[in-house]
Amino acid sequence: MIPQEIIRLKRNGDTLSAADIEGFVGALARGELAESQIGAFAMAVWFRGMTREETVALTLAMARSGDTLSWEGIGRPIADKHSTGGVGDNVSLMLAPIAAACGLAVPMISGRGLGHTGGTLDKLESIPGYGITPDAARFRKVVGEVGCAIIGQTSALAPADGKLYAVRDVTATVDSAPLITASILSKKLAAGLETLVLDVKIGSGAFMTSQEEAETLARSLVEVANDAGVKTSALITDMNQPLADAAGNVVELSNCLGFLKGKKAGTRLETVVLAFAVEMLVQAGIAASNAEAESRARDAISSGKAAEVFGRMVHGLGGPADLLENSDRYLAAAPVQKPVLASSDGWLGACDARAIGVGVIDLGGGRRRPQDKIDHRVGFSDILPLGTKVSRGDRIATVHATDEASAEKAAADLAANYSLVEAAPDLPPVIVTRI
Repeated sequence: MIPQEIIRLKRNGDTLSAADIEGFVGALARGELAESQIGAFAMAVWFRGMTREETVALTLAMARSGDTLSWEGIGRPIADKHSTGGVGDNVSLMLAPIAAACGLAVPMISGRGLGHTGGTLDKLESIPGYGITPDAARFRKVVGEVGCAIIGQTSALAPADGKLYAVRDVTATVDSAPLITASILSKKLAAGLETLVLDVKIGSGAFMTSQEEAETLARSLVEVANDAGVKTSALITDMNQPLADAAGNVVELSNCLGFLKGKKAGTRLETVVLAFAVEMLVQAGIAASNAEAESRARDAISSGKAAEVFGRMVHGLGGPADLLENSDRYLAAAPVQKPVLASSDGWLGACDARAIGVGVIDLGGGRRRPQDKIDHRVGFSDILPLGTKVSRGDRIATVHATDEASAEKAAADLAANYSLVEAAPDLPPVIVTRI
């Protein structure tokens, strides 16, 4: 395999063979390629694209570039979910224990915040002692005994992806459907999944702002994953406002605990969580119909089984055994909490969800650079959904901040973010379509 020949072929628009791709990815994983060659390959793919067969080959090669997990003897279907990221999107925190309570094994490998979006791992690190990088034996033990474990990617899983992504990030080649597809799915394939559901976000708080973009990516992910042997479906969901009523780390974790205790019924968040639970249970053959799957998921919440699974997962990965009973003891609160008040009478008509995510970063709850430390305590809670009728002076959210000055600024910015209209707005459905 001569790297420059692979680059030349793709630059000229030729179709690469599986052997060509396997050779290039193998050299990438072994550190045999110059960064200039990796960047040139990524740019050639960005301009020329890849066929479905090429994307499958790239995904499989990257998945095989390191360790792969085996769940032999686990006794449950192996399933997972992945989101393209949004604001107030803490679905994974509730979905994994709900699915586990219904009989699935969910070895969920999650990520940190990216840009304006929050990261599942950052939220879990709000819990004292929670270990996001357990060794393989502990990971397997928790999944086997509890039913789910949410952890971070280790360097041994799909290492070629990490090396390729680092170069894509600095060469303006992140937004390539084949490269996004291979990056997401290579880690999922390395995790030994049998089924997968995908949450592709669309709107002001998502990376994909148009339905056409979102559907293109969703189809690529679904087709490639199915071709690679993992039964997969995707839901495109609305991200034109925060999904949960909180955006931040501790505040979203508190939201999760409230959800698992049955306190978030009737919300957009419940709609999305239950929709993905249904997808997971039906795909894996745990339920014969959508109605049966939803009934089982609701029972997992109302009976307390899902909350129990979450608590056992936390303890199994090093966190406190009594988090659900004594969350205030463990989840640190921000020193300053300030209400955000409606400036006039009307209906909450629209907001810029991305700006709300950026607001969390401004408060210190996200990163501007990869090495930055975050303040898990800060963020927004009590966020009213769009379509709510309010009167002047009503609370539309609460700011959690480290000091009065940052709380004052965040409250003013958030109040200005929302437009108040005279009539109830026509809002898009939270579940846009299924792929």
